[in-house]
Amino acid sequence: MKPRFRRVSKGQSKTWQGELPKSEQGYVFVLEDSETGTVAGICAIEVAVGLNDPWYNYRVGTLVHASKELNVYNALPTLFLSNDHTGSSELCTLFLDPDWRKEGNGYLLSKSRFMFMAAFRDKFNDKVVAEMRGVIDEHGYSPFWQSLGKRFFSMDFSRADFLCGTGQKAFIAELMPKHPIYTHFLSQEAQDVIGQVHPQTAPARAVLEKEGFRYRNYIDIFDGGPTLECDIDRVRAIRKSRLVEVAEGQPAQGDFPACLVANEIITISAWCWCVPIQRPSV
Repeated sequence: MKPRFRRVSKGQSKTWQGELPKSEQGYVFVLEDSETGTVAGICAIEVAVGLNDPWYNYRVGTLVHASKELNVYNALPTLFLSNDHTGSSELCTLFLDPDWRKEGNGYLLSKSRFMFMAAFRDKFNDKVVAEMRGVIDEHGYSPFWQSLGKRFFSMDFSRADFLCGTGQKAFIAELMPKHPIYTHFLSQEAQDVIGQVHPQTAPARAVLEKEGFRYRNYIDIFDGGPTLECDIDRVRAIRKSRLVEVAEGQPAQGDFPACLVANEIITISAWCWCVPIQRPSV
């Protein structure tokens, strides 16, 4: 076991045992082919964001400038720095190996978190958010960052994203603009990607929207990607989950819809589902 995974496992154990404050609690899930041991994907949940370090978004709003005397009325789209999602639970770290992106494997991986949240509802907060990857090209170029963030941070997008991802977030509060930003001052290329997702992220967004998540005009401060949100009890998979008793028996005949099955018993190292997954073609 590599050190990184060892630290993750230790953190999950302390989370489950209630030894960590909510601000440090999180769960990591792995999609594994049990026959081969191949790891196909990974996803995670943060229990509560923004309780240690500020959680930043831009809220896309409107400021009106009007003059009756001059017969001028302008409603201007504006970005406001926001901490509105502080305390929300977050869906994060979704990655599926490209070879496994077929036949609903990504759908299964994404929805697995909702099954866990339904089984252990009291461990999560009332609102759930998910930051979607914004528009970035294969060279790491982000039109939104190039037109806005880089002017204040004086660094490349990849550097800023790395610092934030490793918990070094103090620079955001120190360098971020404190006043509303009129989007008309950004390049047209940057304006066009506000609230838009990377093409490879579009399927993940579609899955969340089917579950009831919506874009409420909050975007990532780095790449301009949308933040989706939903009240936890309105998430379709959580709302429609059912507790039933099962007994050993003979397999039923005929075609039946696939079900994601879990239980309410968890150990330090495992909380598992056994479901069919589609393997990559050889």
